[in-house]
Amino acid sequence: MADDGQGRLRTEGGRAGGAAAASGEILLGVGLLALALLAAYRLYLRWGTRNGPGGAARQGEAAALPRMKRRDFSLEQLREFDGARNPRILLAVNGKVFDVTKGSKFYGPEGPYGIFAGRDASRGLATFCLDKDALRDEYDDLSDLNAVQMESVREWEMQFKEKYDYVGRLLKPGEEPSEYTDEEDTKDHTKQE
Repeated sequence: MADDGQGRLRTEGGRAGGAAAASGEILLGVGLLALALLAAYRLYLRWGTRNGPGGAARQGEAAALPRMKRRDFSLEQLREFDGARNPRILLAVNGKVFDVTKGSKFYGPEGPYGIFAGRDASRGLATFCLDKDALRDEYDDLSDLNAVQMESVREWEMQFKEKYDYVGRLLKPGEEPSEYTDEEDTKDHTKQE
């Protein structure tokens, strides 16, 4: 390498070395551009299509649903509200059932937390696990969770209470549902707003 007289270094190969470096920079730039386009395309496929015609229709359908009357649910009844068979989406946390329909982009069939729709999400939320293995098909009393995990479940419950409508309890096997009056239902709904 030598100084070219203008304060720049030049290689022994002269222009050939500079051309190779320039073409390497161009290839690097093209490669980075291709990666950026691929990332943008993947994001569009994942999120953009949900907000397209089908996603917008689902959001509009969810917004048009009347407020759900208070009632209690067995696991089997809760599963009907998974956003696929029914536009309303419910999930349970710590024995309480919440209507998360307004959060359908998160809890709907294609949402990142769609696995919890129509299910008891307590164990998955407590263990920060989004796998099907974190969900039980039978009633889950959560008795094997440690103190930190149970505290996490209670924190999630509080977050859901603040953001979504509480619509009832998740029934234990053999437990009878409560009978709610219209007055209790109205009072609780206005308290949450």
